[in-house]
Amino acid sequence: MSDNPFTVLVLCTGNSARSILGEALFNHLGAGEVRAFSAGSKPKGVPHPGALRLLERRGIDTTAFRSKSWDEFTGTDAPAIDLAITVCGNAAGEACPVFLGSPLKAHWGLPDPADVTGTDAQVDAAFEETWRLLEMRVRAFLAIDRAAMDKAALQSALAEIGAMEGAA
Repeated sequence: MSDNPFTVLVLCTGNSARSILGEALFNHLGAGEVRAFSAGSKPKGVPHPGALRLLERRGIDTTAFRSKSWDEFTGTDAPAIDLAITVCGNAAGEACPVFLGSPLKAHWGLPDPADVTGTDAQVDAAFEETWRLLEMRVRAFLAIDRAAMDKAALQSALAEIGAMEGAA
């Protein structure tokens, strides 16, 4: 793990589905170069069972995942955030918390798999699709040579990633 990993905060309203998957993907694929967290403006209190089932199928330990408020990331003892990403339309339109420093901001809106009702198989299929779309975005982000870009160029690249397939 890098001594100073790039930190990402994945935000959504409920912090139970998309943001949890985003946190998992960044930490899983970032190989220590990225450290991700997730939070919500109105956390549900627990991750969605569909998100936990998907992470377990992927071999990712789910014990550390919890639904939490973005307020945890605004205090002086909170980790510095380099990039805040909203993954749902609700959080993108809300007033974002003030983070110490000036993190980059991006919106990678995706349909909410937690809105899908039906059998576990139908719900799981929605979570798998969200995982696929988020994984595509995270891999695109990890392929960026951040050191070679100024803040404006990086902000532009983040917007392009947000407009990829499945954008909501």
